[in-house]
Amino acid sequence: MTKTAYGMQLPVQSLSTLYAEPWEAAAPPGDLVDVARAADRLGFAYIGCCDHVAIPPRLATAMSPTWYDPVATLAFLAAVTTRVRLLSHVAVIGLRHPLLTAKQYATLDHLSGGRLVLGVGAGHVREEFEALGVDFERRGALLDQAIDAVRAHFAAGEQKPEPVQRPVPVWVGGSSPAAVRRAALKGDGWLPQGDSREAMPGQIARLRRLRGGTPITIGVIAEPLYVGEPEWPVGRRTLTGKPEALAESLREYGAMGVDQIQVRFRSRGAAELLDQMEAFADGVAPHLDA
Repeated sequence: MTKTAYGMQLPVQSLSTLYAEPWEAAAPPGDLVDVARAADRLGFAYIGCCDHVAIPPRLATAMSPTWYDPVATLAFLAAVTTRVRLLSHVAVIGLRHPLLTAKQYATLDHLSGGRLVLGVGAGHVREEFEALGVDFERRGALLDQAIDAVRAHFAAGEQKPEPVQRPVPVWVGGSSPAAVRRAALKGDGWLPQGDSREAMPGQIARLRRLRGGTPITIGVIAEPLYVGEPEWPVGRRTLTGKPEALAESLREYGAMGVDQIQVRFRSRGAAELLDQMEAFADGVAPHLDA
């Protein structure tokens, strides 16, 4: 049986109302460091950072204007960790010249000792493309071209520093038909976005049909978690309870063929988040493959 990996999106670095906790808005960089070090120590497969260049006013209330740059953030955290992988989830690489993308992420892989996972996506904010002079309507084609070009730059070995990994894994994000097809044809992994648990088996089946038998890392974003019985309202969609019960629920993803589960924890502060990470690693993770 293949072991189910677990990773997490970092707090603080993006403050979308879809998932950010109130405490994150005033959190210092030190909280990011503490979370990254805990993930490194507790066996998390990766830590992830989002990518938005500029959120327009029409979306700022829901999405917030706070989105840390993934290259800078992951490089900062590479220096305080030793094992955990560094995931861009996801980098909108069609916004940038592929040579620039290759230079930045090759350097990150080099400095981190080969821990980069390059997660990529097409993007969805029209104004970001317009601000950078990039055709929003061609974002899918631009992403396809960028994946090929960045891979070619990584492999060529003509620019230094070179990435340590050969090849650097590329995970494709998104759940639209085009994104699933792109993951199947161009990715080493798939990062779904917004799929319900019920939708995952159908999406995975389509991915595998398009893939044609070549192995691919299949991910999922799990429902929010709280290990134990919370004494505060954590939301109706949050999975709560004893570690064994949470593991039983999450094993359903493994039975579907999911290789890595992105977990997210409800918390009222950095200390509670760190406690939740420890409780998950100690009590839930050992039973994910039971």
